[in-house]
Amino acid sequence: MDRLHLDPSTPVLVGCGQVSDPLDHGDYHRWSAVELAAEASKRALADAGLEASAVDTVAGVRQFEISSDFGTAPLGRSNNFPRSVAYRLGASPKRAVLEVVGGQGPQHLVNEFAREISAGRAQTVLLFGSEAISTTRAFAGRDDSPDFDEVVEGDLEDRGYGLEGLMNEYEMRHGLVGAPPQYALLEHARRHRIGADVGAYADQMGRLFAPFTSVAARNPFAAAPIERTAGELATVSEKNRLIADPYPRYMVARDQVNQGAAVVMTSVGAADAAGIPEDRRVYLHGSCDLRELDLLDRPDLSRSPAAVRASEIALQRAGLAVDDVAHFDLYSCFPIAVLSVCDGLGLAPEDPRGLTLTGGLPFFGGAGNNYAMHAIAEAMNAVRSGADGPVFVGANGGTLSKYSVGIYSTVPRAFRVTSDAAIQAELDSVERVAVATLDGTTAAVLETYTVVPRKEGGAASFVVGRLGDGSRILAVSEDDSIAATLELGESIGTEFTARPSEGRNLLIAVGR
Repeated sequence: MDRLHLDPSTPVLVGCGQVSDPLDHGDYHRWSAVELAAEASKRALADAGLEASAVDTVAGVRQFEISSDFGTAPLGRSNNFPRSVAYRLGASPKRAVLEVVGGQGPQHLVNEFAREISAGRAQTVLLFGSEAISTTRAFAGRDDSPDFDEVVEGDLEDRGYGLEGLMNEYEMRHGLVGAPPQYALLEHARRHRIGADVGAYADQMGRLFAPFTSVAARNPFAAAPIERTAGELATVSEKNRLIADPYPRYMVARDQVNQGAAVVMTSVGAADAAGIPEDRRVYLHGSCDLRELDLLDRPDLSRSPAAVRASEIALQRAGLAVDDVAHFDLYSCFPIAVLSVCDGLGLAPEDPRGLTLTGGLPFFGGAGNNYAMHAIAEAMNAVRSGADGPVFVGANGGTLSKYSVGIYSTVPRAFRVTSDAAIQAELDSVERVAVATLDGTTAAVLETYTVVPRKEGGAASFVVGRLGDGSRILAVSEDDSIAATLELGESIGTEFTARPSEGRNLLIAVGR
């Protein structure tokens, strides 16, 4: 479509900015999360050629420290993150939003505010996020620590944590908290489904992520710009310790980062009025936002129907097939987050187009909930620099719980307002697996497992199993002999026994 025939309310991305503040750099600034986001936003506005006064809406992505009631901010924090950033820019937006928890957040905000701009409810929108976890951990408790506390006035649309479906009391009672063991359960389920033994699957994960390290090594904003071989990634060692079987440290999203990213969205009419050149404009050709069933409710723990369906729908709305995409950035907190989308779309893990633009969360950095903002910025850079086709960004939140997709291109395209409600209803209509309550020692068939080493020695084991009626249970053990049996990788499909104890199920024995 010729730009001259576009509706002036068509949303368009016109600026992006990224920043990092590594502890070991000579120009280390000790920036807070607010300062990182403000610096990234300044760069995004400069990239767009816009003044901060043009911004009527700001939306911020939550830092980890404000993502739950259990979060702590040892160096302090803002009472109103979006308006703190706006204040530093000299902006006075009419609307300020703080998004819910989850790595889907940046892409979801792009999808949402594209609709807001199209409807005339916003003209120029600034989206941003950041994490200063490295600085917080380095200076917590020190006499020379910076003070990140600040209070600003102004309205805030705080959407809350949005943790529904991401965790529940049953899992917490069993100690199944934190992303590594939760994802590890899914990873082993996939390993079993494809018929790979432990060694072969470790090799597959290493071969998947080795090219990611090459991209990170070339990225000036990467937290770990080191190229590694598949063998290095897959082999457990002193430096690459086991976090949760089957994940060594190099396979896990790196949260110790100081990073920020921002993008600017406006309407075609506003872009015309501001004189933004056509070759700086990036259009959202397709998008979709879907969510998965709660973890233990899912019929198949080895797959992610919501992520795959969101990907298919976004491509369909863009009028594209997978082969038409020039580049991908698939959310990569753990291998299965990438592999589940590859499985569903028929993408080879070694696809020559590559599966990351940043270097991925374990190597570029898992900047809290904001990683995908960096991916979107890199997508904009890629299509602006002449990528031969559109770029696909997939953003994941929770435990493969929420998935948001955006398809980006410099080719002008009319914007269609779409609804994901019917597709979500279709996903929600599948029969959920019931979670059983044990009333005595019971046998079950082992569906998946993980073993998590303890800092003080030994390990905790988690297993998911099916009872004879098809219902599911979670059980936990701190018996090292059980952990040793599970780590052989031959127990899926065999029988185990568990008994209830003080609100949780204790794993008694595992067969082979």
